Amino acid sequence: MDGGSNKRVSCSTIPTHTQTRSIPMEPNTTNNNTQSSIAMEIHQVAQPPPRSSFQKLKNKLKETFFPDDPLRQFKGQSPKKKWILAFQYIFPILQWAPNYSFKLFKSDVVSGLTIASLAIPQGISYAKLANLPPIVGLYSSFVPPLVYAVFGSSRDLAVGPVSIASLIMGSMLRQEISPNKDPLLFLQLAFTSTFFAGFFQASLGFLRLGFLIDFLSKATLIGFMAGAAIIVSLQQLKSLLGITHFTNKMGLVPVLTSVFHHTKEWSWQTILMGFCFLVLLLLARHVSMKKPKLFWISAGAPLTCVIVSTLIVFAFKAQKHGIGVIGKLQEGLNPPSWNMLRFHGSHLGIVIKTGLVTGIISLTEGIAVGRTFATLKDYRVDGNKEMMAIGLMNIVGSFTSCYVTTGAFSRSAVNHNAGAKTAVSNIVMSVTVMVTLLFLMPLFQYTPNLVLGAIIITAVIGLIDIPAAFNILRTDKFDFLVLLCAFLGVLFISVQDGLAIAVGVSIFRILMQIIRPRTVMLGSIPGTDIYRNVHHYKEAVRVPGFLILSIEAPINFANCMYLNERISRWVEEFEAGDDVKKHPSLQYVILDLSGVSAIDTTGVSFFKDLKKTVEKKGIELKLVNPLGEVLEKLQRAEETRDFITPQNLYLTIGGAVSSLSSISSIKPQPLPTLVFDEEAQTNSTGSSQLKT
Repeated sequence: MDGGSNKRVSCSTIPTHTQTRSIPMEPNTTNNNTQSSIAMEIHQVAQPPPRSSFQKLKNKLKETFFPDDPLRQFKGQSPKKKWILAFQYIFPILQWAPNYSFKLFKSDVVSGLTIASLAIPQGISYAKLANLPPIVGLYSSFVPPLVYAVFGSSRDLAVGPVSIASLIMGSMLRQEISPNKDPLLFLQLAFTSTFFAGFFQASLGFLRLGFLIDFLSKATLIGFMAGAAIIVSLQQLKSLLGITHFTNKMGLVPVLTSVFHHTKEWSWQTILMGFCFLVLLLLARHVSMKKPKLFWISAGAPLTCVIVSTLIVFAFKAQKHGIGVIGKLQEGLNPPSWNMLRFHGSHLGIVIKTGLVTGIISLTEGIAVGRTFATLKDYRVDGNKEMMAIGLMNIVGSFTSCYVTTGAFSRSAVNHNAGAKTAVSNIVMSVTVMVTLLFLMPLFQYTPNLVLGAIIITAVIGLIDIPAAFNILRTDKFDFLVLLCAFLGVLFISVQDGLAIAVGVSIFRILMQIIRPRTVMLGSIPGTDIYRNVHHYKEAVRVPGFLILSIEAPINFANCMYLNERISRWVEEFEAGDDVKKHPSLQYVILDLSGVSAIDTTGVSFFKDLKKTVEKKGIELKLVNPLGEVLEKLQRAEETRDFITPQNLYLTIGGAVSSLSSISSIKPQPLPTLVFDEEAQTNSTGSSQLKT
């Protein structure tokens, strides 16, 4: 050591239960020969503040259902102001409409027209994906955006049909009824499923149950979306190859089998034209991804391809050469469909199931997209209000010939890049679709199916997020297993079964974390009063005579037996260790309960049983830092009331070790001397180096 550049700090233990520990520091010339001391007082565990059962229930319900405290804005307001805030909360349009300006309107018009150019061809394409008439896709791009503009809180969310929900609805309903043999009944079931989807979504928002959709983890969604995107893309081979007899199944094997079993139906004209437009669309998407300022290229490419392909088919009479076209579409606005909803009959079960699954998927996608762009623009999206808004627009949509809609990522990204300022962009898009429905329907009569297939493939290919999958693989192998379950389940079984398998595996993991909580052995960091996992920190050393364990999960009926057995095994392993011959035998088991946030009655009995188990071996059980709820229940229970005394409770591990060492036969081990390297204090990081 250099004599003039270092100062020495000696640390020693003080053998009292409630004590003050001083660490004298020797003077040096840089501090003008001043002396300072660091005092550390060891406190006892405080009693939790008394609360009635009603107060506890009220707080638990508030944190469960109202974590955002939506009523706080009403505090201290006049009755008039409260009414205004209430209407603004129910109708978010009232928050920004009074301050709306012409400057904002210009930006919203541009973005609205831009997303309309994307929504029109996508609406037609996604309706066919759901086995519904193409016109229903346009209907669904007209009414729901108007409803969302009134009730939605996102400025960037562009509402309309989406590929995944369309795929799920079409595949699930087709299990019960054929869209070709009975198209009217299939349409009725689709509208009824949309109603149940909206009712379920709105109910989640109204009852503040949005946390239920959190069971769809990021890994589940990434795997599910990727698998569904591949299935959707393969389904479009029917249009791109000109196949007329195609399988109704959604699995990878049936689709590929159908493709190669009907090679005689392949049309070279369809293949040539279809893949040319697919390349153009993918190229436009690639350009816009590389240069976001050129977003208008990918936004306008689908409509441009529709127009060009329609002109080619019309000019060359391509429909007579094996190229399938949409055909004549009905003109006019959405007809009412409330009389088509079927709440009875043998198909009610599949309708409710379809509504539930499509409702959850579309809700998850819509909220995720809305929050993504809200973060980019630094504003807040209320999840529960979004659920009610999406649910209401689907309920209204089911009454007006629409099927399930939500916020689509591709359209919302275009809306964001086009400079949307408010939800007026959705209104502009809706008006554009309305004009199309009234006056432009005859123009789509010769639109080829192949271009719709190319549009769908281009839209869903962005759902395959390979970098995110590799990131999950590096970060958490079990999460990657969940991802694979969703991905492979969708590919080889079915869309809904793949999703169910992934959710099941995720729930299984949560259950395993509950019934097999993590327990670790703690050791002392030399020269400090800090205790850390001995298997994580190499410098952490076990304290002779003490077994210090940390439980890092709530204690309940599902894990009490495991914890008792695991701690008993810790004791046996500790007593059988090599250090037993050199140091005093085990006298204390100290449980750090800082990570135990909750306990039930079975958990209370666990401490009684554990105390008996260790006492049979002549070992005492001590508890460190039990949290309020845990401490309160332990004190109230008759079986542990005698155990929960000041002599068995400590606020810190260091305080417990110091106090117990002073009253036992264990001699306190002197802490090593610490040397602070003053030269290190002048480095760029400003940190000090410790030398022992």
